[in-house]
Amino acid sequence: MAPDPKNGSPTNGAANGAGHSPSEQDDGHDHDEAGDPEGGMGLTLPALEPPPAAVAELVAACMRFVASKYQVPLDGTQDTLSLVDQYVRDARDAITERPETLELVAPAIGAYLGEVFRQTFGAEWGTEGPHAEWRLYFTTVYLAFNPIGMAREALTRADAAGWHAHLELDPGDRELIEQRLAAMPEVDEDEYYLPTTRFDVISGVVETLRARGEASGTGDVTFTPDDYD
Repeated sequence: MAPDPKNGSPTNGAANGAGHSPSEQDDGHDHDEAGDPEGGMGLTLPALEPPPAAVAELVAACMRFVASKYQVPLDGTQDTLSLVDQYVRDARDAITERPETLELVAPAIGAYLGEVFRQTFGAEWGTEGPHAEWRLYFTTVYLAFNPIGMAREALTRADAAGWHAHLELDPGDRELIEQRLAAMPEVDEDEYYLPTTRFDVISGVVETLRARGEASGTGDVTFTPDDYD
């Protein structure tokens, strides 16, 4: 479905699946190997492994970029996405002047955004192949997409064809999610692609899918990357 610049995000029912009941670099997050951290919307998530090395390197790069420009550190939480929004706005002109910088900045921002999603909602990275083929596979609901594609769209303010920034959903959930997105508050074109807007969209999608799962008695079903093949 084509995105509406004034509402949430495009969706795509490109995936079907059934449920199933890296590196030593600092990725900017604390990992409690013994506990069960609480994620977004009160989700109790199992202790998460560190991200793959390739993701951790990009997250560290994003943190360096932002700290260097604003002298404010990112901490890997939702609260810092507004600072990433500002970095995106400032980077747009530079990318217009030097398009090659998109290939440096977008992966870093996308990895950081993806890690915020992963830590908040529970997900696993798929990092095989080039960046365009990367995915973030959610584990508590059936949802996948490429955060690097989202970052490219934020920086260019245009759809990134072939980068899978759209939401990959179970076809049975597509209509429900389209209704939820249509009901979200309108935003202007500048805000539409920003990381904070994407986070709000994903929060609404996860909440809606979780509610459907609870209502149908499948709220405890979890997913692995294999379910998205």
